[in-house]
Amino acid sequence: MHILFLTDNFPPEVNAPASRTFEHCREWVRAGHKVTVITGFPNFPKGEVFPGYRNRLWQKETLDGIDVLRVWTYITANEGFFRRILDYQSYMLAAIAAAPFVRNVDVVVATSPQLFTPCAAYVVSRAKRIPYVFELRDLWPESIRAVGALSRAPRIFALLERLELFLYRKAERIVSVTESFRRNLITRGIAAEKISVVTNGVDAARFHPLPRDEALAARFGLSGKFVAGYIGTHGMAHSLETLLDAAVLLKSHPEGADIRLLFLGDGARKQAVKDRARDMGLDNVLFLDSVPKNEVPRYWSLLDVSVIHLKKTELFTTVIPSKLFECMGMGIPVLHGVAGESAEIVEREGVGLIFEPENAEALTAGLLRLKSDAGLYREIHSRGPVAARHYDRSELAMRMLSVLEAACQT
Repeated sequence: MHILFLTDNFPPEVNAPASRTFEHCREWVRAGHKVTVITGFPNFPKGEVFPGYRNRLWQKETLDGIDVLRVWTYITANEGFFRRILDYQSYMLAAIAAAPFVRNVDVVVATSPQLFTPCAAYVVSRAKRIPYVFELRDLWPESIRAVGALSRAPRIFALLERLELFLYRKAERIVSVTESFRRNLITRGIAAEKISVVTNGVDAARFHPLPRDEALAARFGLSGKFVAGYIGTHGMAHSLETLLDAAVLLKSHPEGADIRLLFLGDGARKQAVKDRARDMGLDNVLFLDSVPKNEVPRYWSLLDVSVIHLKKTELFTTVIPSKLFECMGMGIPVLHGVAGESAEIVEREGVGLIFEPENAEALTAGLLRLKSDAGLYREIHSRGPVAARHYDRSELAMRMLSVLEAACQT
């Protein structure tokens, strides 16, 4: 089977969609299938093309047996709604233009959250007379409205929602990353039998328990410190100001003197969060920029606790942050500030503590508890790698492959 995968994020970018797509495609190649990915030139999240690349008309390369066709797009930083829409639309048009040069394709797959990539997949599927599969990673445009980005543009939201439902209906199969997304689509009239759930997972070969990288810890002044870290996108949805408020509380607590909060990543709110930390006079927080994919586990090893957090809104009760599974794999206890389906996983697997989103006092209490209760910490630490076996990326890739095969047989 020849699988054509459309995605606007792909390694060497290190965000969740890039990692999921790469790891799935790699497993499909290992299973004997041909995979071609059409993507842009790596630039997420700063809107700066990575070293070794330039934003030209097209470029071919091969990564772990995956044929990668990179196309020109309008590049902008991951901030500003309308500029990002131009970015997404330029990729859509470029992917449609490039697809005829990829021959003998059996199925085309597109990944969300934004809808312009599935739009391209739908057009390509009609032109090539092949099925198209929609990988649903987020409920877009609802997730935009949840952070207030479309509050003043109800007509645009309505148009995007109509487009969303059209693309669901036209897809031969839909692969949802959560059960909550599946239920949402069914209540909106999408046929249940064509929706499969393939959760996010972890690449066990990369994310497994590691001793702290002491050289790295010394470099950043973290030797002998209890480190709680947020690793990932610094966006509007993450409400990282809650972590800063917790840092203030820790400074005034007798048990908080040797606790440090580490922020690793980039995003639309990164500079604003840094500025606020400076204005608050916080000397117990550390901000680091994104690092190359092969360096990420070293930075995870610095953490005693991983903080996962999203804004307190109904929509985010339906999401499962992918970093949860990486924490499991590395045996890092989680302080989980996301209600809903993902919190149920944390409690069921026993891999962390739950706290109310946007509640700095609850976050602080959980952090101090994990620091002071050595028995609880060891128990949670030991459960992570065991739980991670239930979310092994290679097995999940095969589950999605069976969906693609079914789509081709319809």
